[in-house]
Amino acid sequence: MTMKVAAPMTSSILFTRRSLVALAAATALGAIAPVHAQQQRVIHIVVPFGTGAVQDTVARAFNAELGAALNASAIVENRAGAGGTVGAAVVAKAPPDGNTLVLAAASHHIAGFLYSKLSYDPLKDFVGVANIGNAGYVLAISSGLNVSNTADFIKEVKANPGKYNYASAGNGSATHLAMASFLAKAGLQMTHIPTKSTGEAVNEVLAGRVQAVISSSIGVMGFQADPRLKLLASTGQARSPFLPTLPTVAESGLPGYAFDSWIGLLAPAGTPKAEVERLNAATNKVLADPAIQERFKRLGVEPRTQSAEEFQKLLRADWDAMGAVVKASGAKID
Repeated sequence: MTMKVAAPMTSSILFTRRSLVALAAATALGAIAPVHAQQQRVIHIVVPFGTGAVQDTVARAFNAELGAALNASAIVENRAGAGGTVGAAVVAKAPPDGNTLVLAAASHHIAGFLYSKLSYDPLKDFVGVANIGNAGYVLAISSGLNVSNTADFIKEVKANPGKYNYASAGNGSATHLAMASFLAKAGLQMTHIPTKSTGEAVNEVLAGRVQAVISSSIGVMGFQADPRLKLLASTGQARSPFLPTLPTVAESGLPGYAFDSWIGLLAPAGTPKAEVERLNAATNKVLADPAIQERFKRLGVEPRTQSAEEFQKLLRADWDAMGAVVKASGAKID
């Protein structure tokens, strides 16, 4: 008797297994795809100074939250060099799609008057996106100088022209022009020692290698009790809310002097208004968060929220003001 043997099931089993694998893969992709799509957009926040600089610290204090508010990833990129002009040039030439921004400050406009040749126009090649806040500055000196206030400091330097040095975060930085304009207004002579960052400039004073610095508040707030350093005055028009017992330069020895800086996000000129408004709304939402406000307080930055239009008006006014500061200082970089 002949027995009938059933045909092998290999190909049908293989087909079934392949189908199941394909179905599982499709299901997995279907679950992942929406999340992946949400993370497609990457916003680059260019900081035109090195890591640890004031603008870098501020950028990293809110970039994650800004990314979340925009349903994107906001990453900080340091493009340091030439007083912030290298990073600014990168953003000026970037596509105007809202994906490349620069976290700028007073030094951004200073560069337009300080450098004889720039590959971009600091005012015309950018549009204001959002004001982040106001950064105050402080006149600090080495304890090696036997003075206790701004008036005495001016007398000491005036009696010894060219004897003393001051440090800054580099040629064209806000710390450079803040001190240069201070010296010009007071009729003083000091030698400029540029460094790579505010931290390095303050360290030079702490080490006693230079005698003075006008630093951002964040650069010196941690040294209030350090015997190597004396904080003489804040440079704003009003006393700093973070150092309320410190007099202003104007009230302690040099009437009419004032210097502080906005910090804000700029986009390439030509960025669509709707995109600028969207970025502005997201930034203002982040700045309203008490946790972010507390972070900024520790950095010596007063958060400011403005519409994009209001911020643009501030930028135009600051452009004129920084032009006057550079002219008064007599500083120039070829």
